[in-house]
Amino acid sequence: MIYPICRACGVQFDACAQPPATCPICQDERQFVPASGQAWTTPDALVRSHTNTFRQHESGLIGIGTVPHFAIGQRALLLRAPGGNILWDCISLLDDATIEIVEALGGLAAIAISHPHYYGCMVDWARVFDAPIHLHADDCQWIMRPDPAVRLWQGESLEIGDGLTLLRCGGHFAGGATLHWAQGAAGRGALLSGDILQVAPDRKHVSFMRSYPNMIPVSAPAVEHILATLAPYPIESVYGAFFDRTIKSDGKAAIARSAKRYLAAIHGDGSAERR
Repeated sequence: MIYPICRACGVQFDACAQPPATCPICQDERQFVPASGQAWTTPDALVRSHTNTFRQHESGLIGIGTVPHFAIGQRALLLRAPGGNILWDCISLLDDATIEIVEALGGLAAIAISHPHYYGCMVDWARVFDAPIHLHADDCQWIMRPDPAVRLWQGESLEIGDGLTLLRCGGHFAGGATLHWAQGAAGRGALLSGDILQVAPDRKHVSFMRSYPNMIPVSAPAVEHILATLAPYPIESVYGAFFDRTIKSDGKAAIARSAKRYLAAIHGDGSAERR
């Protein structure tokens, strides 16, 4: 029996003798099957071909990403909190070096994930570190490897630690979540956004999409819901899904002007495009 990992999205499936014919997550319009076709790997094979790298974003926040690039290429975030460390989003590779480093930093009290594209090998991580996995119930259909460690939450917010709040923003996925870290950015507040709010390459804006690879926008009401959800929370920094996608300062204003630009574009008459 193997636990296959989709090479396109990086999500691990339940034990089977042979990999499935297709990956439902990649068949969905928010992801894609590469032109070369559906392909799979396993945890053992991935350990032989890849390794993890670590980068400190700020005090108490460490990024963990896999090199060379694998699947979507997101990095996880290890948030070091007084009540126990949180792994935000997940990746597919969990090797011995990563286990030793994370254990030396205090292990994990919980895992929380923004949306199904970043489920990775979440069950392997949960079992190694004896940590629950917090996923929003609206996305339960996308769980490809069920496990008792998975704890589905409902509603619009969930406190998972002191000053650590999961917020259901929706948009990209119905249960799309962000994590607000009140003590982040030296107490000014940080938002761990995955790509529910995708930090743009200019690191001055974010965007909102149903599908990034297939370029399908979300609706105006979805963006307005995101703004309303985040409104009560101070946000100085925004940490997106990738190592170089961070807005270091004035994050709340960056989100506001990004939403204004986005809404103007989808409500516009096309005059801006003719200039």
